[in-house]
Amino acid sequence: MISDTLLYQEINQQPQAIQRLVESEWSDVNALARAIRDREVTHVVIAARGTSDNAAIYAKYLLGAMNGLTVALATPSLFSLYKQPPRFNNALVIGISQSGKSPDIVSVLAEARRQGALTAVITNTPDSDLALLADVVIDLLAGEERAVAATKTYTSSLAAISMLSVSLAGDESVTAALKAIPNAMASTLTMNDIIAQIAPRYRYMSRCVVIGRGYNYATAVELALKMKELTYTIVEPYSSADFLHGPMALLEPGFPVLVVAPSGVLEETMADFMAQLNKRQAETIAISDVPAILEQARIPLELPQSVPEWLSPLVTILPGQMLSLHLAAARDYDVDSPRGLLKVTETR
Repeated sequence: MISDTLLYQEINQQPQAIQRLVESEWSDVNALARAIRDREVTHVVIAARGTSDNAAIYAKYLLGAMNGLTVALATPSLFSLYKQPPRFNNALVIGISQSGKSPDIVSVLAEARRQGALTAVITNTPDSDLALLADVVIDLLAGEERAVAATKTYTSSLAAISMLSVSLAGDESVTAALKAIPNAMASTLTMNDIIAQIAPRYRYMSRCVVIGRGYNYATAVELALKMKELTYTIVEPYSSADFLHGPMALLEPGFPVLVVAPSGVLEETMADFMAQLNKRQAETIAISDVPAILEQARIPLELPQSVPEWLSPLVTILPGQMLSLHLAAARDYDVDSPRGLLKVTETR
């Protein structure tokens, strides 16, 4: 049974994992926020790979929008292969890694320490080599993640980034919104049976695109990765804006397009985008709580609870995880151990 798989169980552990994190890790998060203010940090550089890199995309939007920080993603090969690291100056350098083992990510943090930059690590392994290089370690407290495809460590990374942003903002209303997110996640997981029913429709799908924008561009990239890992489908993620600049030519009648479009400042823009997809007779699947978007979708996946847009990636990825799980199961694939993959990938 699918409910016996590690992946199913870990998907469903996410509300509890986030609850544990937001109740237990404020001391370290607040310490990092104080250090950022004390050292007058003006920009952030994040080193990560894979799923953790997708969490870093979320950080670019959130720390920029809520906290006015310029956020860039590191280029680890400059450190590990080319031996030509850039100058960090007054940056905060963050490493995000489930395992804390990848040598190229470790090399970025080691160089940051050598240059005297403020360093932090977000990890599920607080005694790792990477964590030893951090001024502040934020422990994800997600518990062991045994399925190869990351789920709860991804959303826990999003939550840790949210906690840092909230701590820097010092606004009680946003703190309350974050603390309410586990309930919204639990509500979203009730979509499982609906998603299990529609997944077989796409059993023979060989390619598709996933669209998101703003905060949920990170969701699009992570959802595409999950579908690649678990279903072996060719899946490309795009911002809706970028998709209009060329990739729209891919569309033909029946071409599957999965759109992540929760309520927020983008909902009118995304509703217009859905209309353009329908003009080209695309097969549209929408993850949304916006009626104007859902009514245009061939397959509407209605989110049962609305949340603030800046927190929505913690919720919108869940239907994507469940769709990937059930589509892989419909194809009789091993959802816990996808072919050719290891739980920890060490790149140099």
